[in-house]
Amino acid sequence: MEMAEFIETRRPRWQQLESLLDKSEGEGLRKLSLDEARSLGKLYRAVSSDLLWVRARSGSADVSAYLNDLVGRAYALTYPGSRPRFADVWAFVARGFPALLHHEWRMYVASVLLFLTGAGFGYVGMVVDPDAAHYLVPEQHLSMDPVKRAADEAAGKGMSVEEQAQFTTFLFTHNIQVAFLAFALGITLGLGTAVMLFTNGLFLGALAQVYAAKGMAGWFWAWILPHGIPEITAICIAGAAGLVIARGMVAPGGLSRGQALRKEAVTAVKLLFGTLVLFVLAGFIEGTVSQIHPPKLSVAFKVTFALTVGTGVYAYLLSDWLRGRRDRARATAELPG
Repeated sequence: MEMAEFIETRRPRWQQLESLLDKSEGEGLRKLSLDEARSLGKLYRAVSSDLLWVRARSGSADVSAYLNDLVGRAYALTYPGSRPRFADVWAFVARGFPALLHHEWRMYVASVLLFLTGAGFGYVGMVVDPDAAHYLVPEQHLSMDPVKRAADEAAGKGMSVEEQAQFTTFLFTHNIQVAFLAFALGITLGLGTAVMLFTNGLFLGALAQVYAAKGMAGWFWAWILPHGIPEITAICIAGAAGLVIARGMVAPGGLSRGQALRKEAVTAVKLLFGTLVLFVLAGFIEGTVSQIHPPKLSVAFKVTFALTVGTGVYAYLLSDWLRGRRDRARATAELPG
């Protein structure tokens, strides 16, 4: 059969399938009659065969694309998959995410080391050359004197509630963008991810030295740590996700690079998804405790609060490892003496 003849004879059933798809997508499958539902299934199989026939004969690209669209739409309606249940999401957050991080702990440690190395370079760089502030200190802090800022905050002359809310929203959005970028740059064999982690650490270290040089180190860490512990942890986990993608490209482990990349991408996306809980926690703290400065909340209280939050965050993240240790200890204790 010639292609033109094939198209002419098959066109009516393609149009019939398209009509049923338009109706079911617009009004829902339940609006189809029993006969229409049966016809949808039969036409889906028939058009799938037509698509294979066209492809096997290298037919028109337009016809192939049209049929491929029809088959894809029909498949999505026929096999919609199962929607994620709240119980499944909770199970991942409660146990799946810590277990996944436990499995990928090497990537996480590498990510943390890159961030801390950047922070160290930033701090030392400012000690050696204070004029480097124009390159190392975030722009919004260049003209801000730490001592004056602390005095203004103590006197109630700091940012208004509206300004604090705007600033908090900006930081929250910015840090999520940093996390997603660190994840996405894994596709650069991890080089982009490494640069992102190092650079963000660099800025933090440089800013820390600016406050330390003015005798305001305690004030600075009381401001940064309450939200910074979950926030920096989340950024480093996102960085670990980027390094997981890079691993699929650099060390496919016997698979083709495409197969390895798809496999590692699933792990990486799950790691990135898990950081959302930490970002929500950090955002809440950043909009409340972090913005209440001495004397309303003392440095000692804020640092203690930060350490308490950090203990809780890492107790959660290490829960799978701790659970494994308890299970091994219990198994050892039950062995016959």
